[in-house]
Amino acid sequence: MPDLSHEIELTPAFHDLDPMDIVWHGHYVKYLELARNALMARFNYDYPQMRESGYAWPIVDMKMKYVGSAHYGQRLKVRAQIVEWQNRLKVDYLIRCADTGAKLHTASSIQVALDISTREMCWVCPPVLWRCLGVEGLNP
Repeated sequence: MPDLSHEIELTPAFHDLDPMDIVWHGHYVKYLELARNALMARFNYDYPQMRESGYAWPIVDMKMKYVGSAHYGQRLKVRAQIVEWQNRLKVDYLIRCADTGAKLHTASSIQVALDISTREMCWVCPPVLWRCLGVEGLNP
């Protein structure tokens, strides 16, 4: 089974803080997107390749759990891992402090394939995803 994960490191910017001087909860979605984007780029199936393949991949569900608070200047590691790929693309996330390893946030997102030409949702992920991930014939 191929490694379907990728980790990035980032540091929250000043403009990501709320009045309490911690990262505003809504910015965690941006951090997850950056990790998911890097993950998909690793498999050469980032947004431009998705579009070229004829599919859009809207997020239809996202769950998040705030375990701790991130602060300005704190180095964060954001890990994204694909855990389902047959009928939907499910990605699990973990954000932790790069220095201590402390868990700060967990999340998951679900995307479905949408045929760009018909705007219809696909009930099975298109084979192009499986080829890019190297999981043809494998069950999650």
